[in-house]
Amino acid sequence: MSNLKWEKLSSRYLVEERWAVLRVDTCKMPDGKIIDDYYVLEYPDWANAVAFTEDGQVILIRQYRHGAEDVFLELPGGCIDEGESPEDAVRRELLEETGYAFDSIEKVGEVYANPSTAANVTHCYVLQGGRKVQEQHLDGREEIEVLTVSVAELKELVLKNEIKQALHVSSIFFALAKLGKL
Repeated sequence: MSNLKWEKLSSRYLVEERWAVLRVDTCKMPDGKIIDDYYVLEYPDWANAVAFTEDGQVILIRQYRHGAEDVFLELPGGCIDEGESPEDAVRRELLEETGYAFDSIEKVGEVYANPSTAANVTHCYVLQGGRKVQEQHLDGREEIEVLTVSVAELKELVLKNEIKQALHVSSIFFALAKLGKL
């Protein structure tokens, strides 16, 4: 197998904000060609979950996403804070967004939104035994509706393209495959 990895010669940061960092790299390809201006977005890593309640329902959320200027049906999850493990982050996000706590958690995959220009990874989990233990604890930029669906309804939502967040569809695939529910 040939070496296809590029060598990063230098990086310069153009934007350094909490939720997004933009850098421009100078790279050398394996054939020696130099690329002077390769732009990379550095978002925080994310964690999301296919989360099952005690009675086997899947927890979904609906919220507005300004980048697409639309309301989306999604899995609960979010950014991993600095120093936080992906598992701790997904448990925290589920508690904040839905008010549910869980008996078990299992990592089922990792996916990249767009590895050509974005450096972050999404950690995918299955959580089971969920029970409502508190009300939502949302930050000032969130308005989230929580709903539950059966596995059959979840599959139908995916097949009808009503869950449009690609990283969430990937997580659903991993989770249902792991649980033998495809």
